[in-house]
Amino acid sequence: MKAKTLKRDKVNIITLGCSKNMVDSEVLSGQLIANEIDVVHESAKRDHNIVVVNTCGFIDKAKEESVNTILEQVALKQKGRLDKVYVTGCLSQRYRDDLEQSIPEVDAWFGTMEMPLLLKRFEADYKSELLGERLLATPQHYAYVKIAEGCNRTCAFCAIPLMRGAHTSRSIEDIVAEATRLAQRGVREIMLIAQELTYYGLDLYKKRMLADLLKRLSDVPGIEWIRLHYAYPHKFPMDILDVMKERPNICNYLDMPLQHAADNMLKAMRRQITRAEMEDLILQIRATVPGICLRTTLIAGFPGETLDDVEELKGFLERQRFDRVGIFTYSHEEDTPAFGLSDNVPADEKQRRAEEIMAVQQEISLEKNMEKVGQVFKVIVDKKEAGRYLGRTEFDSVEVDNEVIIQTSQKLLPGEFVNVKITRAYDYDLEGELVM
Repeated sequence: MKAKTLKRDKVNIITLGCSKNMVDSEVLSGQLIANEIDVVHESAKRDHNIVVVNTCGFIDKAKEESVNTILEQVALKQKGRLDKVYVTGCLSQRYRDDLEQSIPEVDAWFGTMEMPLLLKRFEADYKSELLGERLLATPQHYAYVKIAEGCNRTCAFCAIPLMRGAHTSRSIEDIVAEATRLAQRGVREIMLIAQELTYYGLDLYKKRMLADLLKRLSDVPGIEWIRLHYAYPHKFPMDILDVMKERPNICNYLDMPLQHAADNMLKAMRRQITRAEMEDLILQIRATVPGICLRTTLIAGFPGETLDDVEELKGFLERQRFDRVGIFTYSHEEDTPAFGLSDNVPADEKQRRAEEIMAVQQEISLEKNMEKVGQVFKVIVDKKEAGRYLGRTEFDSVEVDNEVIIQTSQKLLPGEFVNVKITRAYDYDLEGELVM
């Protein structure tokens, strides 16, 4: 008679929200693998018996998506297709008590800093030595590297400090060790992320150390592109620009969310900077690193925003001509400083303003892309889709920026760098031919 064997657990991790959440999921997967537990990311095969939903709680739409995803997984559990459903991440951190009451079918809830507790559910131990050992949810040639957790800013609209806590920098040695491990696995581009990159080091080294970190990372063999996301404009450390200019593998790219341009809005948002100061900073950045790509993010419909404020913001975009712009509509979040203000811009008006602002940027984007026609750019190949190759220049980050459509009959590999001559330009994408 054959002995009955126990089915081995297989965990599916579903990640919602930002790249910082993605890194957390990748680290969790690395920990599970190190404890000999099978794990996949967002698998559609239905061959797993446990799901971990890593949630986002940033704004209303993200919270709704997270709740709906949890409910979908709970429904699968009720049908007998899953044994366990665990929930972690920002939504769980912020609303755990309410969620436990409203969705009792979830087996356990965990906050943003409770990975060791989550691992205990699998009878697994957290292994602090696993730097860079993660199951990448991205293609193998690029990866996000989180250099800090949390945020010390008190922006009126933002709930991140409520969910992620105070700013906590990782050591330079840990970050460099992780980047080295990633490079040895074939990663060619790393994107540095934190809630605020430019605060890096103040807590750990008592001074801003992003420039020093960049120097160390640029020396890691195999890393050809280093990209900076989420720089805060107030007290911006200008020394990082000198490093960017000196080191060829640091992309001439800076993601610096500004949120608005009208001084009364900046003050109400608690941004600690004026429009004049922002304009002076942008001028200095462009003078120090000519040709730098500047990306920013804006908010439409903050409490008290007037049509004059919207016009001022549009004029600011026309004057500054950012390479890339993203926009959110304001979300009225509990326990934030802005929650005490009247959310007096209706949702449809917020959306109308956002679209009006982006229409201005769309024209700028097309004009800037048209200027690239005839030029040759170094492009990293990301994937082949619908019979054509898609890649990016150093001025484009993953998912949020332009893609380059590469016309060639040659076989290209993801992560390969090629030279592409731009032949056509669109609002947000480019097209070109391979140059040997």
